[in-house]
Amino acid sequence: MGVYNEDNVHGRQIIAEPERAFDLEGIRNDFPILSTVARGKPLVYLDNAATTQKPNVVIDVMDRYYRSQNSNVHRGVHYLSEVATDKYEAARSTVRRFINARNEKEIVFVRGATEGVNLVATSYGQQNLKAGDEILISAMEHHSNIVPWQLLCESIGAKLRVIPMSNRGELKLEECERLITERTKLVALVHVSNALGTVNPVREIIAMAHGKNVPVLLDGAQAIPHLRVDVQELDCDFYAFSGHKVFGPTGIGVLYGKEHLLNSMPPYQSGGDMIKSVTFERTTFNDLPYKFEAGTPNIAGSIGLAAALDYVGAIGFETISSYERDLLEYATDALLSVKGVTIIGTASEKAGVVSFVMKDVHPHDIGTIVDQEGVAIRTGHHCAQPVMERFGVPATARASLAFYNTREDIDALVNALFKVHEVFG
Repeated sequence: MGVYNEDNVHGRQIIAEPERAFDLEGIRNDFPILSTVARGKPLVYLDNAATTQKPNVVIDVMDRYYRSQNSNVHRGVHYLSEVATDKYEAARSTVRRFINARNEKEIVFVRGATEGVNLVATSYGQQNLKAGDEILISAMEHHSNIVPWQLLCESIGAKLRVIPMSNRGELKLEECERLITERTKLVALVHVSNALGTVNPVREIIAMAHGKNVPVLLDGAQAIPHLRVDVQELDCDFYAFSGHKVFGPTGIGVLYGKEHLLNSMPPYQSGGDMIKSVTFERTTFNDLPYKFEAGTPNIAGSIGLAAALDYVGAIGFETISSYERDLLEYATDALLSVKGVTIIGTASEKAGVVSFVMKDVHPHDIGTIVDQEGVAIRTGHHCAQPVMERFGVPATARASLAFYNTREDIDALVNALFKVHEVFG
C-alpha cells in the first residue's frame, strides 16, 4: 500500500505514491480523452467497467484503415480487398495469441460479449438441451448472462439454477458443487463481476463441472482488461468478451469456443460469408470460424481490437495487476474514510471495481454531484438487478479502475463525496 505521509484531504491521510513499474505519465498521454475538461474541471474517468478509453494506437489504426485500406474482405481479388483481408485475419491471430487459443478456428468475431453468450444459447443450447435439463449460473451475473438462458429455458422447458453468494460477494463453492448434477447441461459463469469486482474461482468451478462432463461458458467482459486469460489453462469450453472493455472499439467482441464444440453447432445467423454454396434446394455452410460470421464483419473494429490487445500486451499483465491491485486497495481505504460510505462487495479476490452506497443519499444523487466536480462514475443497478436485490439496495455508486487511473483520481472522487455531504448534510 505504500507509506502514509503528512498530506491531508479533508483530514484524511494520503498514501504516498509507490514507485511505478511503468511510465504512468506516458500511458496517460496515450489516451487523448484524458485531457478533457468536464464541467470546468479536469476529467477524472472512473467508469471503466462500463467502457474503457482508447489509446492513440487504436484510433490511428482505425483511421488508417478507413483512409487507405477500406474494402470488404475474403472474396475480393483486388489490392484493397487483399489488404483488408490480411488485416482482418491478422487481427484474429492476435486474439488467438492473446487468450492462447489452440488455433484461429476457435476465434469468432461477434459484436460483443452479449452476442457471444446469445450465440451459444441459441446454437449450442437449442441443439444440446431439452426439457428437464438445467443450466447453472451464479447470483452475480450481468443481465447478458441471465436473460439468454431464461429465454432458452422458456423455449425448451429447461430450468435455470443459481449458485448463491455470501455477504462478501463470494460464490459458495459447496453449493456450486451440490447444484451440478446429472441434469446440469451447461454452466455459464461470470469471470469477474461488473457490479462487485469479485474474481470468481473459475478454475475450481470448471474442474467441478468437467468432473461431471458439463461444459462451461465464461463471461469474460470484465476479466479481459485486468487479468491474463489463458483459455487452454482454464480449460473453459466457451469464453466471451467485448473489445470496448479492453481499450478497443465498441461493436466488436470475441467468442472463443473449443473447435469440436463449434464444429458441432449449427449457424447462429445466415447470409454472406458463412456459406460455401447456395442453391434453391440446399445450402452448405462455411468452415470455422466463418460459419458464425454472417454478413460483412466489423473489419475496422477487429483491427482496432487487435491494436488494443497488442497495446495491453506490451505493458504486461504482471505490471497491470500489480499496479491496479495497489490502486484498488488505495481506493477502498479512501472511500471507507468517508463518513456513511459502505462498500458492497468485499471479496478477498477483486479486480478494479469499488461499488458503494452512502447513508441517506441515493446513488443517482451521488453521481450527479460528483459529475459537477468532473468525476465520472456509474450509478444504478449496473445491469445486475439480482445483485442489488441480494444486498438489499436499489442501486450503488461504482468507481471502476484502469491502469491509466491514479491516486489523484481517487482523491478527486473523495473530495467530490465531501461535496455530497455538504449538499445532503
